Amino acid sequence: MIDIKGITKSFGSLQVLKGIDLHIGKGEVVSIVGPSGAGKTTLLQIIGTLDKPDSGQIIIDGTDVSRLNRKKLSEFRNQRIGFVFQFHQLLPEFTALENIMIPALIGGKSRSEAKKKAEALLDFMGLADRAKHKPNELSGGEKQRVAVARALVNDPAVILADEPSGSLDSKNKEELHQLFFSLRDKLGQTFVIVTHDENLAKITDRTIAMRDGMLETDVNAAADAATAASSSTATTDNDTDGADRADENADGKAE
Repeated sequence: MIDIKGITKSFGSLQVLKGIDLHIGKGEVVSIVGPSGAGKTTLLQIIGTLDKPDSGQIIIDGTDVSRLNRKKLSEFRNQRIGFVFQFHQLLPEFTALENIMIPALIGGKSRSEAKKKAEALLDFMGLADRAKHKPNELSGGEKQRVAVARALVNDPAVILADEPSGSLDSKNKEELHQLFFSLRDKLGQTFVIVTHDENLAKITDRTIAMRDGMLETDVNAAADAATAASSSTATTDNDTDGADRADENADGKAE
């Protein structure tokens, strides 16, 4: 679904990304973790086509985004990528319903079509009764759920989230995290999440650790490899034990 090959990025003399290779499958919920300055947000911005790499290739949902001109890239970003930020970034002068509609209207949908989709998403989020409320009339958790609905309105291939629960209390954090998995289970939605939240990282399908502009570990993949190796060793041991017993039986019969 997302294939990242040899991505590098520098700002002046500082190399921020040093040859990133990564594959993310459809329907995966992947977290990216690491210390400040590791390159997490830069990588997310490049995946989201908000910035360009110095070298390398990114293919999203079958499209090589490096081959798109500015107009086509903008259209692709609007239609195929959803964004959720740490702070909701809702426009204060518009209602929850109107905020969700905006990307659909930008993408060329009619007002009635955009409204119908936004209302359905508000209902899915349990916020149907908050449709006409402006951001300053919503709680922190409600604002972030509206932001997620806005990210979903164009049925994107992937949602990119940068510290999405960083400004929420523990109750709203947990609700938002469960919402991500509900969207994956019900809609097949793919998520790539930059986070410092250890609890969120632990429950994602994969945790990618970054340090100094490089992928340090793929935590779940490493665990799977260790499990496979352990299973293989156990199988070999069992086979060896079985062979030893067979030899002992043969020796007994010979005697």
